[in-house]
Amino acid sequence: MAPKYWALTGLLLLASGPAFAGHGKAGLWRVSSTTDLKITLPPAVESRMKTMGHSPNVQSHTTQMCMSQAEVDSDRPPHIDPSGTGCDTHIISQTAWSMKAKMVCDGRMKGTGELQITYARDNAHYSGRYSFQGSVEGNPARMATSFRGDWVKADCGAVKPYALRTQ
Repeated sequence: MAPKYWALTGLLLLASGPAFAGHGKAGLWRVSSTTDLKITLPPAVESRMKTMGHSPNVQSHTTQMCMSQAEVDSDRPPHIDPSGTGCDTHIISQTAWSMKAKMVCDGRMKGTGELQITYARDNAHYSGRYSFQGSVEGNPARMATSFRGDWVKADCGAVKPYALRTQ
């Protein structure tokens, strides 16, 4: 995928990270996501992706993230840098075991997104989905992402915690 479109995928990994509304356990997490992205790519980029065996529309990622105690204690969704994405995230409803948030983007990404997360009562698992409709750098885009997080262990090893930011 072209580098400028990876920014969108990076945004999804942050959106699907474990640091939401004081849930989870400190330590190493495995986060898996599958995104169905409908974006109008320049023909050369789409051709190059197909040649490399990549689907320009469906991407699956699994990564490891380290969640600090400060993230566990946080009562906010992860702050996605508005200077890089132009997106602001706002919680619209929250219960002890779920959260819904809305993202409004008016930068490189323009449009709206919705996020829904359900937490397991053992604080060692969560799942959710994210949707976005709008444009990315002027290209019409629609996306649907499903994700899952599973706590692995208390020791993060070489994986560094995400730098918690406040809104």
